[in-house]
Amino acid sequence: MRRAKISIIGAGNVGATCAHWAAAKELGDIVLLDIPEREGVAKGKALDLMQCAPIERFDSTVIG
Repeated sequence: MRRAKISIIGAGNVGATCAHWAAAKELGDIVLLDIPEREGVAKGKALDLMQCAPIERFDSTVIG
């Protein structure tokens, strides 16, 4: 079965929370997008979510 692909525009607090809920419910693989000047924020939030995956028990991929 193919896994859904989810794009979340905006990697601030609201975007990161949406990504967390989508990953926890294993709705699909997630990409966080933000403006180029804030590229590091999206990558950092994605890294944080990927590091909590074993604790939250989800296997969705999160990319910033």
